[in-house]
Order: sequence, then C-alpha cells, then structure tokens
Amino acid sequence: MFNFFSKIFGAGKAPFTSAIILCAGSSSRFGSDKQMAKIDGMGVAERTISVFESLDAITEIVLVVPKECTQEYQDIVLLNEFKKVRAIVTGGETRQISASRGLRHVSEKAKYIAIHDGARCLVTQDIILSVLAEAIEHSCATAACQMTDTIKQSTEDGFVRCTVDRSSIWSVQTPQIFEADTYKIATYKGMQDDIEATDDCMLAENAGFKVKLVETGKENIKITRPIDIALAEYIIASRKEHDE
Repeated sequence: MFNFFSKIFGAGKAPFTSAIILCAGSSSRFGSDKQMAKIDGMGVAERTISVFESLDAITEIVLVVPKECTQEYQDIVLLNEFKKVRAIVTGGETRQISASRGLRHVSEKAKYIAIHDGARCLVTQDIILSVLAEAIEHSCATAACQMTDTIKQSTEDGFVRCTVDRSSIWSVQTPQIFEADTYKIATYKGMQDDIEATDDCMLAENAGFKVKLVETGKENIKITRPIDIALAEYIIASRKEHDE
C-alpha cells in the first residue's frame, strides 16, 4: 500500500494538504458533547487533531466547531501546542454547511483537501497516508470498509424485500481526500443542485467525479453512542499491546 505513496513523493515533500476536521455535530445520540469525552485520558477531538498534527504530509488544519465551544477548542490548541491549526471556524446546521465554511479558510496553496470527522478519533497516520496516496492518483479517495455482514433491503413496513450482494457494498468512513480544485467544483455544484449530502463523496459523485474506495479496516470507528467509548478504549489497548 505504502510503496505507491513513497514512489509518488520519492525524496521530495508531500503536496500542500489541508485537513478540515468537523467537530460541529449535535451529538444527539451521545447525550453530551462527544468531542470532549475522554478516551484513554484524552478528549475525542483532541486525539483526532493530534494525529493530523503529527503527520508531515498534513500542512495545515482547519477546525469546524460549535459556536459555544470556540474557547474550548482554542484552549485545546494552546495546551497541546498544535502548530498546524490555521483557523477555528463556527459550524452550520448541517455537515455540508460546516464543511463549506471550513473550505473558506483553507489556504489558496492547498493542492489536496482532507475532510475528516472529529469523532473518528482512532484514525491513524497509515490510514490518512493510504487515502492521500490514492487521492493523488485518482483525484478523489475515501477511507472505507467492505461489508462482511449479510445485507437486506427492507420494504416500507419493515419486512425483507431482498438480499443485497455484499461484494460491492462498502461502509464509508473518513478521511475523504480530494484534489483541491475538484473538491471546490463538487462543493459549488452541490450548492447549485441543492444536494443534501451526508458526506463529501456524494458531492463528488454528483459532479461526475469517480471516488476511489480505500480499504482501511473496521477500527476507524466514529464515536456516536456512549458504548463506542468502551469499544475505542479496547481498540487502543489492543494497539498498545501489539506495539509492545
């Protein structure tokens, strides 16, 4: 996987890559602000930002946060001495609006733009690099996991309509990384077409761009409910044990 990445860069520098980290969700299913929940002694958002901060391939970071939490995120940046955070931006009513607001603060020098959910705090450097490598080759790429469960399509009244061929079904994650001009075109066309996108790949698809799916496994979970904290703790403990 990473031989390809090293071939692209060789001994040179990675292209200017901006990361927009979305932390402005409502956390309605969690019951409190999940971004501030502690996992192995570190807040969810703080853990996510630290991974992007530590990666040489990421040039800058734009945080999109709830208006009432701006000071908390400023404190996180200062306390952790995060040097790559270019801006802390107030989010909007939807994920799509939040991402577009983050885009306004991305440097004009950016060649690639990575969109990532702040709640996916178990993302790794390897995952980010693998998706970036495929984005450089294909213009659009996303972290994803091919489905292994049997998938059923239902009727409107909750009965099984049919079994779906799972060989072509993927669960899409983040980061989702795009060539900068491609992403700007996709965002603009999404606004023109009044698309309600639940992720940024939908915007690229709507604009006619192909998105490369990158298998990144099942550990890149999104913290959505309180039980996910326990699962994340287990994954982190397993990683530590593996590294010993």
